[in-house]
Amino acid sequence: MHYSPSKLLTALLETKPRPTRDAPRNMRGLYGLVDHRGDLRYIGSTSSADQNLYERIHSRHRTGSEGMSHYFSQMYNTGRMWRDRKDPTTKTDGNIAKKLRNAFIADHCSAVWLPLPDSIDISLLESEVLAIAPKNAIAWNRRGTPVYDEPIELVNITLQRLGWREHEFSALKRQRERFLVQFPTATDILTQQISVKRKDRINPFPQGPFRFFALDVETANNNRGSICQIGVACVRPDHSIETWMTYVDPQTDMWVWSSLHGISAKTVQGAPTFAEVLPVLNTVLRDHVVYQHSGFDRSAILAAYTQNSCSAPMWQWRDSVGVARSAWPALKANGGYGLANLKPFLGLEFNHHDAAEDARAAAEVVLRAEDALSIRSLHCSSRDEAPTPPQSNEALFSPLEKTTQQYVSTPQASRHIGKTLITQGNINNTHIYLKDFFDKFPDNAIGGSNRSSVAPKQITVDWGGTDTVLTDLDSTKKLFRKRGWVKEFFEQNNIKVGDMVSVEEIAPYYYRVAVCSD
Repeated sequence: MHYSPSKLLTALLETKPRPTRDAPRNMRGLYGLVDHRGDLRYIGSTSSADQNLYERIHSRHRTGSEGMSHYFSQMYNTGRMWRDRKDPTTKTDGNIAKKLRNAFIADHCSAVWLPLPDSIDISLLESEVLAIAPKNAIAWNRRGTPVYDEPIELVNITLQRLGWREHEFSALKRQRERFLVQFPTATDILTQQISVKRKDRINPFPQGPFRFFALDVETANNNRGSICQIGVACVRPDHSIETWMTYVDPQTDMWVWSSLHGISAKTVQGAPTFAEVLPVLNTVLRDHVVYQHSGFDRSAILAAYTQNSCSAPMWQWRDSVGVARSAWPALKANGGYGLANLKPFLGLEFNHHDAAEDARAAAEVVLRAEDALSIRSLHCSSRDEAPTPPQSNEALFSPLEKTTQQYVSTPQASRHIGKTLITQGNINNTHIYLKDFFDKFPDNAIGGSNRSSVAPKQITVDWGGTDTVLTDLDSTKKLFRKRGWVKEFFEQNNIKVGDMVSVEEIAPYYYRVAVCSD
């Protein structure tokens, strides 16, 4: 049977591309490689008798080593998918980049093929087809074109499908940086795209002077350094408040709390990283008083600083919870000092779990507390002109500041939360009822009825064992969600039915569980 080169070429050009993995495993013939744009770029053949179309297309061209006659691998050896296979010092990172490249090609590239009988000279037909093929259809043949710039959006889609974690993303970032060093004239589309978007997303900070600031953050997941939103409330000498907010790209694919705060990977696309927000925060907040409402926000900022290899910021941290305790001691036994409880008590209007709104609420709590105690605090730095406090309030001012700082830094300053009676059901099921004083715990540490709906913040439980427990609370059962320690606690203290167990708060989000001595 005679095979016309022109008809074979026409068939290659007109055949609908298919995924590379669909190539036949038991046939030989001609084939074409189709790039991520849908264009035919290479024509080849299974010239060797021991190769089939699947092996040649899906295995060799897609997963083979770049720098050889494996054209998918060669043309997409770029950006985050780049590696130097001859460099043993970058082998680990390079293997991750290569794995991404293999997946990208399978996702976004394709091929065409024409099975031919083994009895004909396939190599001769290949040369005849190449001789009449249009240049664009054989642009890759014999390294006719340079490698592609990284197809950023398509690579991101593949990464989303792969569900990789932080260490893989870090490896890909290093490989991209090595690629740019190796090929300094390469077009760095990723940097261009991100820098343009980030420039637009970093909002200008309000101009001072300010008396003090309040700060709140939201995180993507349980890693406190995974900050995805920062809000700062700036309080002027006349008590007016101006807020500043930025989304932050935490560079993670783990989004656990999106259902709580509504922020997702799509929301922060193009947003600045924490490292890029640092200069703004440090310039404005350095040596100033910065309030947080509880200890979470400070710990998140410190975690993010650590992850970016930066030393702790020189801000004067204070806790608006401590200020609220001084101003409204009656709330200790009436709902506590979480923002959710202070909201109706003080008539505050804000949307919870929005960093800017929560920061403004914390600032308003401080201002209301000042009014309640009839004082004016000195929240000023050497760079601002300090307002003169009324002399008659000097005595009241010092105890407030002392109380606030002591609450932040001295865990031993505890308050009794409640007592609970141990029942046979508690012993059988190794749990402790908290229902009689459940409302004393912070709202953002209370989750749903199962592990898929855990709270955005967790509490630490010191039960007298060698290790403390980090957990949230089950809103349905009114229990500590993590209960593995309870059995050991019962055994260690020889707990019996009828014994009483007390719970104390010894610091924000830090509790002690112990057997009552009386």
